[in-house]
Amino acid sequence: MKNTIRILLASLIFISLVAFTVKVKKRQPLTVLTIKPLSIVMPTVELKANLDIKVKDHYAFLKAIGFKESGNRYDIVNRFGYMGRYQFGKRTLRGLGFEVSKEEFLSSPVLQEKAMNALLTQNKKSLRKYIGKYNNEVVHGVLVTESGLLAAAHLGGAGSVKKWFRTGKVRRDGNGVAITTYMVKFQGYNLTLGDESK
Repeated sequence: MKNTIRILLASLIFISLVAFTVKVKKRQPLTVLTIKPLSIVMPTVELKANLDIKVKDHYAFLKAIGFKESGNRYDIVNRFGYMGRYQFGKRTLRGLGFEVSKEEFLSSPVLQEKAMNALLTQNKKSLRKYIGKYNNEVVHGVLVTESGLLAAAHLGGAGSVKKWFRTGKVRRDGNGVAITTYMVKFQGYNLTLGDESK
């Protein structure tokens, strides 16, 4: 008896739902049409908003600094003789252990990327005390971040960054660009470098 009642109730519910669905489709076709476009439009707007967020990872940092230095060209030499995508000087390359000719360096993107990684790692090791103490703090009116400091060290050397911390004196390169400009322009990137303590 209980099973029969359950079957009857289930049948009535099913028939009611089918009848309701038919009524909605026959009587209010516009309601169905207006709801669907809204559900499609809203996620599209949210997706567009999410695409506007800039990814600030290690690759984006290299791309941004490479663009600033050379327009991301590996084969370029500036008027001061600085070479490649990241505008390396011969003395800096020798200091990093790269004994290569100008031609070898300019024709090898792999070599240039290795040199940049070596320089970033060396500068991070040199500036680790300042990064540890001042990361995400404002010093001399500038928000300090690891990537900003490493970019500034790339422009003017780690020594000029240390001097800036001690005295507030701002070094400029041959084009008149201040190291603090790089601290601001390249701040907040999430860099992935090897163990700088070695």
